[in-house]
Parts: sequence; structure tokens; C-alpha cells
Amino acid sequence: MATLLTLKRMGERHRFLSAKIAETDAELAVIVSTHAPELLEVNGVGPVVASQLLVTFGDNQERMGNEAAFAALVGVAPVPAFSGKTNRHRLSRGGDRQANSSLCRIVLVRMSTDPRTREYVAKHAKDGLSKEDIIRCMKRYVARELYQVMNNPMPAPPTNDLRPMRLALGLTQVAAAFGLGFWPTTISRIERGESRDREAMARYRNWLEEQAKESS
Repeated sequence: MATLLTLKRMGERHRFLSAKIAETDAELAVIVSTHAPELLEVNGVGPVVASQLLVTFGDNQERMGNEAAFAALVGVAPVPAFSGKTNRHRLSRGGDRQANSSLCRIVLVRMSTDPRTREYVAKHAKDGLSKEDIIRCMKRYVARELYQVMNNPMPAPPTNDLRPMRLALGLTQVAAAFGLGFWPTTISRIERGESRDREAMARYRNWLEEQAKESS
């Protein structure tokens, strides 16, 4: 009986914590999509990885001045590893290890889902590179891509025409929110240009255009 009670409590605890993790992930997705939507557009970057990168960037603004400094920050700066006639580099063990782990996750996602990355891996494997060397090269490439994204953020698309479109259809923000499954505050923030959630903006615009077609 004691064993069954213990297992039941463990199961309930697991279910409770799983629900909390899901809630936290959803909150992270909203925060990241609002403040750094360009990060989520990078192949292999999800809300958890993006949030970790934002923490690293925010805590080390002085190391975002150039690409070399950023590479050292995330632990992908090339480290010479000469041995006799061998002229090669190895993985860096320095830098922010959490950020480096995030880069590794991006690379692993691309290796399993992205056709171009899989072709790259196959080509360099034929050339004699080990899996570790290929991952090292790809992490340096990803770091370069992330540096460019963070230093050249894309401006949010204009939304000042959405409110006139909604009013012309005789719709309230509550009605629009209900039709899209959003909170009314989300519609308000989009119309006022305070949201950077590109997906929500696109959905709202498409929905208004569909309503206009149906009413014409």
C-alpha cells in the first residue's frame, strides 16, 4: 500500500511539474516573439534556446562589439591544436557554456532536419572530418549567423493600417480577438505597434483581409 501511495504521489508530482514546464515554455515563447522575433526565424532556434541566447547577450553587451569577441563569448573561437605535421583546430572549452550548449542544440536540430546541413555533413565526412570537427565548424557558422541577426534586427512590419481596416468592417477588438483566438490586449498591442510578434501580426492581417472579402 505504501508503495502504491508513493507511486501515485510521484505521478501527480510529475503531471504537475510537466504542466508548469509547458506554461513556462509558452510564456517564454510570447516574450521572445515580442522582443526578438528575428531569433526565432533562425533555423533550429526555439523559445528555450532563444531565451538562453538573450540572457547571454544581455549579460555581456561589452562582448558584442565584433564577431571575434562574440565567438569567444559563446566558446567557438578556433583554438590551435598542432601536433607534428597536423595543422588543425579544436573545440574551445572557454566562453559561456550555456550559450555554447544552445549553439550545439541548433546544430543538432539542423543535422537531423535540414537537407542543406545534412549534405554539408555528408560532404565533409567524405573528406575525412570527424563528427566532432564538423560540429565545431557548424557551431562557428551558427555563431556568425546569430551575431549578424542580433546586430541587425529587422524592423517590425507596419501595422498602422490594421485599425482602420477593422473599423471599416465594423468590428471591435473583442470581436477580432474572438475570431482569432487572441486576447483583446494582443489585438490592441498589434494595432498600436507595440507587439513584435510577426506571426500574430500576419494572422491578424490575413483574418481582416478574409473578412473584407466575405463582406464584399
